[in-house]
Amino acid sequence: MLEHHIDNAINNKDTDTLIEALDDRTLDIESVKKIYFSFKDHKELVGQVAMNLSLRTSVYNRDKEYSETMVELLRDLAVNEADMGARWAVAKNPHTPQDVLSTLAQDDVNLVRALVATNPTTPPSILEKFFSDEKIVRDGLSGNPATPVKILNILVNDADKMVRMRLAENSAAPKKILQELLKDADENVAKAAEANLKARE
Repeated sequence: MLEHHIDNAINNKDTDTLIEALDDRTLDIESVKKIYFSFKDHKELVGQVAMNLSLRTSVYNRDKEYSETMVELLRDLAVNEADMGARWAVAKNPHTPQDVLSTLAQDDVNLVRALVATNPTTPPSILEKFFSDEKIVRDGLSGNPATPVKILNILVNDADKMVRMRLAENSAAPKKILQELLKDADENVAKAAEANLKARE
C-alpha cells in the first residue's frame, strides 16, 4: 500500500508527500532509493534523503541498517551538488565507504572535514592528516575514539581549549593523557578529565 502511495507521489511529482514520507526512518530503503533517483536535482528532497539516512544510523542498533542500497545512496549523495548538507550527512555516516571518506577528508568545506574527523569508522591513516587542520576539524578529531594515540598526544597541548575539552571527554583517551589534562589551565577541561577517569573506575 505504502509503495503504491510512493509511486503515485513520484509520478505526480508530489514532493510534499515524498518529503513527509522521508521523515519516517523506517521507510523501506528501496523506497528511499526510488525517491532519491527520481529527484536527484531537487535540493529539499536530496537534503531529506540525507536526513533519512542519518536518522537510520543514529539509533543504537545502527549496524542492522547496513545494506548495499545504503552504500549506493551514500556514494551518490557524496557527489550530489543539489544540497551541500547532503555531504555533511555522508561524512558522519558509519556506513560510508572508506574511499568516499578519503575524498571528503579533502573537501573545501571545513564542516565536512570536521564530520569525517568525528566519524569512528574513518581509517587512522585519514585521521592522522587532520591534526594540523582548522580548529573545528581538530575538535572532531580529539573527540573521536578511533583517533591514533600519537595524534591525541599532540592534541593534549592544543592551544584551543575546546579541542582539549573534547579530548578530555574522549572515551578512548589513554589514562596518561587524562591525568595530564587534570592539570589543564582551563578548569572545565580539568573537570572533564576527572569525570572521564572516574567513569572508568
